[in-house]
Amino acid sequence: MRVSNLLFLVFLVCGFSVNAQIDHMEPPFWWSGMQQNELQIMFHGKDIAQYDVAVSNDVVINGITKTENPNYVFVTLDLKDVAAGTLKIDFKKKGKVTFSKNYEVKERRENSALRQGFDASDVMYLIMPDRFANGDPKNDSSKEMLEKADRDNLGGRHGGDIQGIIDHLDYIEELGATAVWSTPLLEDDDPTYSYHTYAQSDVYNIDPRYGTNEDYKRLSAEMHKKDLKLIMDYVTNHWGAEHWMIKDLPTYTWIHQFPGYANSNYRMTTQMDQNASARDLRYCVDGWFTKTMPDLNQSNPLVTTYLLQNAIWWIEYADLDGFRVDTYSYNDKQGIAAWTKGIMDEYPNFNIVGEVWMHDQAQISFWQKDSPISAIQSYNSYLPSVMDFTFHDALTSMFNEEDQGWGNGMMKAYENFVNDFLYADIDNILVFAGNHDTNRINQIYKGDLDKYKLAMTLVFTTRGIPQVYYGDELGMMGDKDAKGDGDIRRDFPGGWQGDDASAFTQAGRTDNQNEFYAFTKKLLNYRKNKDVLHFGKLMQFLPEDNVYVYFRYNEKETVMVVMNNNSEDKEISLDRFAEGIKEHTSGTDILTGEGVDLSGKLKINAKSPMVIELK
Repeated sequence: MRVSNLLFLVFLVCGFSVNAQIDHMEPPFWWSGMQQNELQIMFHGKDIAQYDVAVSNDVVINGITKTENPNYVFVTLDLKDVAAGTLKIDFKKKGKVTFSKNYEVKERRENSALRQGFDASDVMYLIMPDRFANGDPKNDSSKEMLEKADRDNLGGRHGGDIQGIIDHLDYIEELGATAVWSTPLLEDDDPTYSYHTYAQSDVYNIDPRYGTNEDYKRLSAEMHKKDLKLIMDYVTNHWGAEHWMIKDLPTYTWIHQFPGYANSNYRMTTQMDQNASARDLRYCVDGWFTKTMPDLNQSNPLVTTYLLQNAIWWIEYADLDGFRVDTYSYNDKQGIAAWTKGIMDEYPNFNIVGEVWMHDQAQISFWQKDSPISAIQSYNSYLPSVMDFTFHDALTSMFNEEDQGWGNGMMKAYENFVNDFLYADIDNILVFAGNHDTNRINQIYKGDLDKYKLAMTLVFTTRGIPQVYYGDELGMMGDKDAKGDGDIRRDFPGGWQGDDASAFTQAGRTDNQNEFYAFTKKLLNYRKNKDVLHFGKLMQFLPEDNVYVYFRYNEKETVMVVMNNNSEDKEISLDRFAEGIKEHTSGTDILTGEGVDLSGKLKINAKSPMVIELK
């Protein structure tokens, strides 16, 4: 008798099935002492639903869910008072154990629940990892993944990775940023355009072309050594069509189906429109973002729990400091509120900023926690922070408008901040001049350093949490309208072996790049230690003749910001600003280091900002 046949007989006698296997077990492990006591473990394998499930160690099973797909079993455990250790999960048939699986419950990191998320004292540096730096050329392509590296392809994989970020943390720290938001690093096995990684094919594993889960964990540890915070870009609305679970759906309702595919109408206003038709609302929330991104059904409790546990798993595993959530306002609003609240209940000091790409402050405010707008409809998203897209809209045009008129130029800044009363927490909104989805701010202003200084002074000194898009600090250009997304996601110069020069060093930067960099560094490092610019109140004065003046102040300090948006020098009388200047008689412009006399008139150079620390 051959050995293989003998083994087969042994399996039959002992009650084991040679075909029984678990292809996926998620979460792959968990932690003791979590606020959330219940744990839903998803088991996936061929015909696994035929088995009964039992757990050792006297752990209580609160529920077992089997769906119409026999390849899935969802087992909910009660982990309250369960210590760290290994659980034995038995899969039985007719009362006999067919096979078993060990499940590890780890010791939780001390004070993990009390981790401090990002806030207005931080400055966020946004990285597109494939385009930032290639620290490990050996992982540029992977035999396991469909798309291979091709740096000559504007929309292809270029090879940037986690090691590249680690290698240049000193650059980020020196610039004055305190947090890094990286666009997604999880596996995306799309055959093309996979570098953006928003069409994920596995949400428990880092894409091998970026590195490994351990590399991501190491990135977090190295950042924390430098007091930098790590923010994960999380996607709740959709996965990629190549996700293994999409190819073997746990249940028909795991994704939204019409049946099959229907595209979103992208009209997020239907979520709050009391007059909206049910059809329009459905095609916004349930429609797919694109044909390659199946829309997840957050109204299905199995899906919401899966996403919540996955998010918490990454926070614990990688010691994260925050999330940026993609396409937040496309989600089922009750489901995403439950997901968000679950995270914030587990980590009360954590922070989550949602992408709410809308062009009206009331509509953006609707999505922030405790919003006075959404309260009208008795809705609360529990989302601490939102992105200030109306401010971004204004920034992209105001410095090209020298005729202020009734609503141009600096009036656009003033009018944006007039509506701050609509927000529940105005300090906890993200302010930015551009990101990975928008035209580069320096493209919009044609590389004009003076206009860049005006725009970024406003971003860095107004209320909220500033965000910088990698390369903007060098004057990097990029035109999405003319050349597509790849052009606004150019490679950071010097991030690849063989690059002509490295902009990561002063010597490797051109004179023009050094001018952009020096200004950004000076202002960010000044802001880093200025509580008045983090949480101070904002007082603004009506712009006159396209000159805008505002103050950030608290009980101890006052900073006066003056912006001349004209192509000629201006002189203003300071009497009008006595309410902000108060008893102060002088100050220092931190951008030039020069003293400023506040007793008479003030001259401001053409197309220039002043950031005056009052004394």
